[in-house]
Amino acid sequence: MLHCKVDRAAAGRPAAALVPRVSRQQVRIVSFLQEQARLRQARQAENVQGKRVRQEILRPGIPPATPTNSFRVPDRPSPPLREDDKDGHYVYELGENLTSRYKILSKMGEGTFGRVLECWDRKHKDYVAIKIVRNIDKYRHAAMIELEVLNTLERNDPQGSKNCLSLREWFDYRGHVCMVFEKLGPSLFDFLRKNEYRPFPVDLVQDFARQLVLAVSFMHECKLVHTDLKPENILLVSLDYCRSTSVGASGRASATRVVPSSSAIKVIDFGSATFEDQYHSSIVSTRHYRAPEVIMGLGWSYPCDMWSVGCIIMELLTGDALFQTHENLEHLAMMEQVLGPLPEPMVGRANKLATKYFVKNKLCWPDGAANKKSVKAVKKLSNIRRLILEHGDSSAVPYLDTLVDLIQGMLRYDPDTRISAAQAMQHPFFSLKLAQSIPPAMPSPNILAPGQQAAGTDGCRVVVATAVQQAQSISGATPSVAPGLSTGLPLLVTAGRGSVAAGGGLGAGMGW
Repeated sequence: MLHCKVDRAAAGRPAAALVPRVSRQQVRIVSFLQEQARLRQARQAENVQGKRVRQEILRPGIPPATPTNSFRVPDRPSPPLREDDKDGHYVYELGENLTSRYKILSKMGEGTFGRVLECWDRKHKDYVAIKIVRNIDKYRHAAMIELEVLNTLERNDPQGSKNCLSLREWFDYRGHVCMVFEKLGPSLFDFLRKNEYRPFPVDLVQDFARQLVLAVSFMHECKLVHTDLKPENILLVSLDYCRSTSVGASGRASATRVVPSSSAIKVIDFGSATFEDQYHSSIVSTRHYRAPEVIMGLGWSYPCDMWSVGCIIMELLTGDALFQTHENLEHLAMMEQVLGPLPEPMVGRANKLATKYFVKNKLCWPDGAANKKSVKAVKKLSNIRRLILEHGDSSAVPYLDTLVDLIQGMLRYDPDTRISAAQAMQHPFFSLKLAQSIPPAMPSPNILAPGQQAAGTDGCRVVVATAVQQAQSISGATPSVAPGLSTGLPLLVTAGRGSVAAGGGLGAGMGW
């Protein structure tokens, strides 16, 4: 069993010129996978009782760590050797060990790449989320690329101050790449969904947006493009929440809503992240957050992340995705309805697949619409200002001008003129002093029973997951904090809202 942790001292990744489709990095990965296959064969031949040959060759750029048992935990039996299931998934039982350090508490999610398990970390006395990749070469290959991305982020931000998910360590266990992550709370999308898609108050939007832009700016400094930014991939650090009263920007009747008691967030899911000097696939981003240059086949780079950020901010302000579509022509029509006509020079450069959406550099709309329902979906949209006024929270109205300016900068059609993350950090919106919607008295750090209110919290409540009881009964340890309900690890990225994520169903445990 190979056990590795992130190198915090290595220098950052230097910029490089574009490389061919088959890069030296890919050659190294193939060599790594071949070595893994050889070692698996040697391991099986040496001892069927469970003695394993220690892997000696690591993939360049991902350094080794100290052995799992270096922190002197008592000897704990490993589970019996089992065959992986027919799809290459690791087979386990609740309560078993995953190395002597981790106790398996629950399954948090499953997808194409593998499974995510909630585990108890005996060393740090804390909950962690462990992503166990399927024992199939193509998924191991993808996992090694993701590890390089995570390692790059860790090297350049050892303190974890840039709001990106932290990889605690990784190891190879019985042929499975295992990534250990911190445990986080629900995603912003799940919070919106459980809140019946009520918009966030503007001060929370400001906090979320500031942290998101900082994270994106940091990734871009590391020569990385995330390519899949969306509310599902932005997780709250805490599970704590408070109840408050909301009033729509249009002055509609007030309603009770839930707001997070802490605005701290982290960006997750770096499985699609791409270094700027690596091969770029033609299609990136989940549909609702996909930039026009991607749809039109014009290539993409850092600006596609900023388009996604603009769409996310609008969703947090209004409660709904800005462009709710699953079809290219309708998507472009929605953009024009909100932002005005696409620039002709940009249309003229569209690739062959996208030219069918235009006639004489004009969008074929509504003539090319699939049906009347599609035409109605486009017509109901309006410009950014009106959408915020009609669907946003009343707290956003006094800051409408600066909000619109920021979002329009992020949603410029031309990626060359779109605001960068570094420029966005200096936008006046982030300098505004806004009234706080979160009560000053924060929830008690002590674990409470579901529905129990902490003294002096002014209505703030702490949600306790069933994993607390699981950890106490299985590991015999008393958790120091209430565990989060999401791993921070989306399991399947698709083009729509129906994607399966590790945090799927996490709202059910929030007790709202």
